[in-house]
Amino acid sequence: MTQPRAPQIPVVVLAGFLGSGKTTLLNHLLRNRAGNRIGVIVNDFGSIEIDAMTVAGQVGSTVSLGNGCLCCAVDASELDTYLETLTRPAARLDVIVIEASGLAEPQELVRMLLASDNPYIRYGGLVEVVDAAEFPATRERHPEIDRHLAVADLIVLNKTDRVADAGLSALKEAVGAAGGGAAVICSAYGRIDPGLLFDPVLRPDEDDSFRQLTFEDLLPEADRTHEDHLHAAYESVSFTSDVPLSPRRFMAFLDSRPAGLYRIKGFADFGAGDPGNRYALHAVGGFLRFVPQRWARGEPRRTQLVLIGSGIDADALHKELGDCLDAWQDATEELERSMWGVLRYVRQPDDDEA
Repeated sequence: MTQPRAPQIPVVVLAGFLGSGKTTLLNHLLRNRAGNRIGVIVNDFGSIEIDAMTVAGQVGSTVSLGNGCLCCAVDASELDTYLETLTRPAARLDVIVIEASGLAEPQELVRMLLASDNPYIRYGGLVEVVDAAEFPATRERHPEIDRHLAVADLIVLNKTDRVADAGLSALKEAVGAAGGGAAVICSAYGRIDPGLLFDPVLRPDEDDSFRQLTFEDLLPEADRTHEDHLHAAYESVSFTSDVPLSPRRFMAFLDSRPAGLYRIKGFADFGAGDPGNRYALHAVGGFLRFVPQRWARGEPRRTQLVLIGSGIDADALHKELGDCLDAWQDATEELERSMWGVLRYVRQPDDDEA
């Protein structure tokens, strides 16, 4: 009997120009980590690692490495080495966040992740943080920001509290156009719902009465709210079906998924297309991966998907996914139509031949 594969740790790249608010957003994630153990790699710029020192103040909310510090200031050439350290079972991490330098080329970090031979990681998306107040000036000074936005999976339009409501809609539209359909989330002070990037973790094997308190636990009750209902900035759509999916129709849906749809996760049943396996689906932005998994004995065979995005139409998504179903009745009707077409051209015997 083959042993189940260890779950892969999502690696999220957090990028953005200097001053966009990356470190503020990262510290927000560490304070509101939904039970996850988060590993942080800081790809800092310069000899004084200001960002690493800033993030290091939150180490107590996650887990320490052997050298006593979770935050690893690295250049790109060291990335695989640190990923190997962070993915060791002893670290027990659930998520890894790489904070790219403000002068980094984020697509290079993404390329390195996708090319990595580390079997314990999976790409968790490129999050590009944009300073809403400074975007026009930044774009003029650094036109390459359009290239960065074009490869982003999620765009966080930060510091929107500094932009008048009248101009925010046009600004969001401009950023979204440069992002080529990526989901755009507005925020102030880097406050986004962690559910956009990673799922809450339940640890039934841990006894809460004996665990060490974390930074998250020490926050006053008034500060541990939903951050002005951050989840209202995006939508989550669930889809379940006991009818298998048509592989061809479902792939067509994935190839043409609507702008703003950031993540898709879950399991797909392709029925007779592969009766022995279900397919674990992980999609973030334009990245898509299927992993076949054997059905467990007695396990109900169904498709279960969760779709997360901003500005998405839940009813339209349900309809499109419904159109992907490969009902046996549809196949039977199609066969009957084909057979009737054949029978119409079969020559019937004449009376004198009968």
